[in-house]
Order: sequence, then C-alpha cells, then structure tokens
Amino acid sequence: MKLEEHPIFKKYFENLSERERAVFEGGITLGALFHQFVGTPVSAKNKDILEKAIEEAMKNQPCVYDIEVEIKGVGEKYVSLEGKMLNVHLKIKINKTIANLKLKYIEDIDYPLMYVESFEEISH
Repeated sequence: MKLEEHPIFKKYFENLSERERAVFEGGITLGALFHQFVGTPVSAKNKDILEKAIEEAMKNQPCVYDIEVEIKGVGEKYVSLEGKMLNVHLKIKINKTIANLKLKYIEDIDYPLMYVESFEEISH
C-alpha cells in the first residue's frame, strides 16, 4: 500500500479539496527538488543521469503521478546546478484530480518560478 492510500495518512487531509491537496503535495515536491539539488555539480557528461536521478528521487514523494526534469544551459565544463537551469513539469494525482505544476525560470523577473499550470479530471 502506498503511503498516501493509508487511512491514517488520508485523515490528515480530509479538510482539503482534491485540488487543494494536489497543490499542497506539488508545492512540497517542487520545494524539496529545488533545495535538494541546486548546487549539484553538472556537465554535459552527467546531465541526462542527473535529470533521471532527480525524477526518480521525487517519485518517492506522496502522490507524484509523473515528473519530467530538463536541465538547460549545460556545457562540457562542470558547473553547479542553478534554479534558472531547471525546467520541471510535475503531475500530482489525488483520486481523479491531476494538478500540473511547473518549475521554470522566468527571464522577465529573473526568478525560477513554481506555479500551477492546470488541472485535469480523469474518469478512471
């Protein structure tokens, strides 16, 4: 049984709608990702491996349905991963609701922004 399916776990979120819960879980996951991996050494040699490692690590967070991580602006020489290099699409599933969240560098405000992109309702 997944942690998020346990009755005791569910009890603590009864006061939230599915959308609110999805946004909550997504915010925690994106925050954990950002603060855990920014500063990691990265180069063209290990970029793909690091993208997959981040994805697999974040799949351990409750309610993660899918995640895609893209690291941009990496050359042959190693650099420290910065927030502006991350482009992340995260899907959080709560029952029949999927929240699509993003972590994307917004050049106009010079900031790696985490935001809710959209919601989906699924029939199964």
